[in-house]
Amino acid sequence: MRGGGLLVAGTTSDAGKSVVTAGICRWLVRKGLKVAPFKGQNMSLNSFVTREGAEIGRAQAMQAQAARVEPSALMNPVLLKPGSDRSSQVVLMGKPVGELSARGYHGGRQKELFEPVLACLEELRSTYDAVICEGAGSPAEINLRRTDIVNMGIARAAELPVVVVGDIDRGGVFAQFFGTTALLAPEDQRLVAGYLVNKFRGDVTLLEPGLDMLRDLTGRRTYGVLPYAHGLGIDEEDGLRVSLRGAVRESVVAPPVGEDVLRVAVCAVPLMSNFTDVDALAAEPGVVVRFVDRPEELVDADLVVVPGTRGTVKALAWLRERGLGDALARRAAEGRPVLGICGGFQAMSEHIEDEVESKAGSVPGLGLLPVRVRFAVEKTLARPVGEALGERVEGYEIHHGVAEVLGGEPFLDGCRVGAVWGTHWHGSLESDAFRRAFLREVASAAGRRFVPAPDTSFGALREDQLDRLGDLIEEHADTDALLRLIEQGPPEGLPFVPPGAP
Repeated sequence: MRGGGLLVAGTTSDAGKSVVTAGICRWLVRKGLKVAPFKGQNMSLNSFVTREGAEIGRAQAMQAQAARVEPSALMNPVLLKPGSDRSSQVVLMGKPVGELSARGYHGGRQKELFEPVLACLEELRSTYDAVICEGAGSPAEINLRRTDIVNMGIARAAELPVVVVGDIDRGGVFAQFFGTTALLAPEDQRLVAGYLVNKFRGDVTLLEPGLDMLRDLTGRRTYGVLPYAHGLGIDEEDGLRVSLRGAVRESVVAPPVGEDVLRVAVCAVPLMSNFTDVDALAAEPGVVVRFVDRPEELVDADLVVVPGTRGTVKALAWLRERGLGDALARRAAEGRPVLGICGGFQAMSEHIEDEVESKAGSVPGLGLLPVRVRFAVEKTLARPVGEALGERVEGYEIHHGVAEVLGGEPFLDGCRVGAVWGTHWHGSLESDAFRRAFLREVASAAGRRFVPAPDTSFGALREDQLDRLGDLIEEHADTDALLRLIEQGPPEGLPFVPPGAP
């Protein structure tokens, strides 16, 4: 039996497709349906490793959690990881298959991936009651329609109804809805069932005349008006912010347990990846997290994090050029806490040999840790479990660099020297007991009277956020109409809105 489906498209990037998809998944699973998320092609530096060792976008892993299912490579068959403005690593079914320029990808390789992508969607639909698909950017990117495998290309091939999400907080949402529809070919327009307004503030009755006019103009209804909800930051594809910190700032927050707060500065390195690692720190009462790019911003930090990056050698040069490398060396010499994660850990090594990622060859590291790094062609993708600071730790690894640890104290797969820690493990700070033990070490080294809250559960906070997304859909969308779309497909007789695709 083939399950139902829906494509959540957007008028723009960051219109809210990821969170709306997650919200629909959580709403449906609470109704008792077996649901899976899907995104045929994702471009992101924030990725995750599934239990079978496949790399997928973190947004799809989050959506799988919303659907209460285990993430799978089927849910994100193509992942593009930018390495520059013009090229990306192509990850197919969770494994890297090469580096391509944008022209090379859209010029031919993308079309080759269409059948594998469609096969993944069909496999999910044969297993689940419903598959909620997320589009990318806008479906009206007319320059890319010929090779599209994530928006209307996949919708047309799979006969999926489409709901278009627009961010009204940016302004111009009616023009976006109309223009998006009017730039699609007739064969694509017949699948666009209607619209979903996101991030509305104020009295919805003031919006209703516009929604009525939009229906008159397009022949399509609006399936809901979702209010602007604070603190709903969850794993994004990209974007420089700390997601859970938004929730802490904008809700009733417990004061610090100890007398002091703890200040965390995260170096905003180029091609920063999996900056979601610091979300668990930001979830702690009394921990203040900010992104920085100047050495003077490290002065009052109790902990500096050098996060992951898709370009270790490029990030290393950036740290040096901005004076951050020297500032980190001073911190290390003074016994002030520094944590390097993945690419950040590699940058803190003594030496890097890279003929793979940057092809820069032999490059001196910052020399903060007794480690030598050699980049391997084969990417390490793993879900390790271990122990550190007397506590159990879970994480995931995504890296080409292989670290040879030559000294210091063992720390996960890396090492520690004084108050400087380094590891390839992403996600380790989501292990609650380990995070508290680590923060106690940081507070002690920083001379702060900070005490971690004894009961902060990162997993529970994430579940609460996913439930809030489900509530938004259930309370502010026409769920009966959405369910009909998912089960029955696009409505018949939707009118064509001229001019159509050029």
